[in-house]
Amino acid sequence: MGFFSRLFQPRADGLQAPSDWTRLPDTDASELVLFDDEANRLMAQFDIDAAIATHERWLPWLATVLQGARDERLRPEVVADDTCSELGQWLHGSGRIALGHFPAFDMLLRRHRYFHEQAAALITHAEAGESVAAERAHKACQHASRQVVLLLRELQRGLQHTRRRVAAR
Repeated sequence: MGFFSRLFQPRADGLQAPSDWTRLPDTDASELVLFDDEANRLMAQFDIDAAIATHERWLPWLATVLQGARDERLRPEVVADDTCSELGQWLHGSGRIALGHFPAFDMLLRRHRYFHEQAAALITHAEAGESVAAERAHKACQHASRQVVLLLRELQRGLQHTRRRVAAR
């Protein structure tokens, strides 16, 4: 049973996932399970590959900040808001409606929020000339970004599996 496949199972009691995202739910589930109509609707409204590509553009953009570049669009107070990105808007909107009942959804939401918090910290430290702190925030951004992408890929894999299962019927 895969690590992420256990995370994407809804809780049997229907409650939200615990805030401690480091614990795995107790389940014997082996894959992401969405109702067929739900999976089809989600795949139609959200292009996960495009979301990943858009999210991955942040890291090179933030790396330019470490090199001393200034971009008026990269203001810490804006970047800290995880709804400033397309992925964040989806996570707080239709993504939450479609997937909010899965324990891993909250982990994805928190990792995405953490990414934006660290990106804002990077910009703040870089603008203050605090290169060591800025570099540390950049490494945290890289790590959080990899986690976000992994969670999105696992979501995509589960949705594609659901679609294949429906097509085979």
